[in-house]
Amino acid sequence: MKRKLLEVLLLLGLLSAVLCGCGGGSADKTPEGGQTSGSSEPAAQPAADHPNEITVGIAQDLDESLDPHKAVAAGTKEVMFNVFEGLMKPTPEGDLIPAVAEKYEVSNDQLVYTFTIRDGIKFHNGQPVTAGDVVNSITRCIEPSEAGVLAVEPLSAVEKVTGMDERTVQIRLKEPNTEFLAYLTLAILPAEYDGQDTAPVGTGPFKFVSRAAQDNIVLERFDDYWGEKAYLDKVTYKIIENADSILMSLQSGAVDLFAHLTSTQVAQLGDDFNIEEGTMNLVQAMYLNHAEKPFDDVRVRQALCCAIDRQQILDLAFDGYGSLIGSSMYPAFGKYFDDSLTNYYTHDVEKAKALLADAGYPDGFSMTITVPSNYQPHIDTAQVIVEQLKEVGITAEILPVTWESWLNDTYVGRQFQATVVGVDASTMTARALLERFTSTAGNNFINYNNAEYDAFFQEAVSAADDAAQTAAYKKAEANLTENAANVYIQDLADLVAVRKGLEGVRFYPIYVLDLAGIRYTA
Repeated sequence: MKRKLLEVLLLLGLLSAVLCGCGGGSADKTPEGGQTSGSSEPAAQPAADHPNEITVGIAQDLDESLDPHKAVAAGTKEVMFNVFEGLMKPTPEGDLIPAVAEKYEVSNDQLVYTFTIRDGIKFHNGQPVTAGDVVNSITRCIEPSEAGVLAVEPLSAVEKVTGMDERTVQIRLKEPNTEFLAYLTLAILPAEYDGQDTAPVGTGPFKFVSRAAQDNIVLERFDDYWGEKAYLDKVTYKIIENADSILMSLQSGAVDLFAHLTSTQVAQLGDDFNIEEGTMNLVQAMYLNHAEKPFDDVRVRQALCCAIDRQQILDLAFDGYGSLIGSSMYPAFGKYFDDSLTNYYTHDVEKAKALLADAGYPDGFSMTITVPSNYQPHIDTAQVIVEQLKEVGITAEILPVTWESWLNDTYVGRQFQATVVGVDASTMTARALLERFTSTAGNNFINYNNAEYDAFFQEAVSAADDAAQTAAYKKAEANLTENAANVYIQDLADLVAVRKGLEGVRFYPIYVLDLAGIRYTA
């Protein structure tokens, strides 16, 4: 039935496959179930008559600067996950394990974190990682003085960062913070190196080799990596912003792996690929600019929520793949995800019309939905939304823009009415998803301004007890839903095409693509 619905919608011209460009007490913590210090030799490779390298397709170029402390786009972080590491790193299971750090201890009052740096760990340029590098990397992002470096607001909880000796770093907090450890995935960089913008240097399993803007990024295995070595010798990321070219590149053999495909694209691939299914770990929504009329009226926003049939979007545009959400949190975040909000708004055309009439728009209105043209899932979603809004008298027009334009004008410049896109979490914390909607947040691109929301968020980040913090975050999520801050749709399914003969795709609860485990089977 889902396939039939998709075919019907295609015949009606509503979808297009041709659009162009998406604890208490002191504890000695060591890794459990994650990477541990590996041998000095690269991972063993199966015998093969092909080069031990692959080409990975990505739908957007990276940020102009490759410095991880300046990265804005989720796509940049997705790629650079393979190049950089912090004191801690996430696992596919959602745990945090030491990375640049070998172990850590937390004082009884939860105010002092003491990290021991791995013995012999090196940067890609061969320099040893020292306490000075760690201190510099963290302080660089507390109150940035360097152009382009982004402040990591949770680090404002830090009172002092001290290098106790060459391998020991102590971080003292102003007050306990139950989420603090997650922010220590912040990339550790060599303090005396000033080329991160164009030739980034980290400690990850792959090292940067070259970049050709709008064309490719090349990485190679770092053979001095502290942990289990990557299997592949080389990875080339090929930038393919045109939706048509994605399929052609896969089918021609030019690309071996491509993530974030639609079910329609997957259906056309043929038998040369295996499809791995995970979740994108994104909050896909139609985000609304509250500084633009009529979206400053909660009744209009609620009407939009009632007018849109989210399940139909999944069925028609995604062949049933995806997980419905009702606020700015996705299921992989477990305890923070409030499933009771998922169906807070149900599809109700008559209620939507009544809300519009009450707001002074009995005949509806016209609006523009800006969409990054290189992300087919967001284009497909917007096309279904346009048809659904017609039922309540709203005429919506899709404005496809380049990724660069979307980032500069829509996200940073806030020059839009509505936009369909997915928002990610940079760390495995609820704060990473919810802080952007506080009234003073620099990345509050929808201009949400709600005193009650600000109070709930502050209650959450100030809580010393995990249960109290979780409850406060859920109150903040409910506030977004009740006030229809955005039209929440889904956490997209992540369909990854992997050429047969390759394996090792690992999914994480954040938006990353880990290439260290990818390997040839023959």
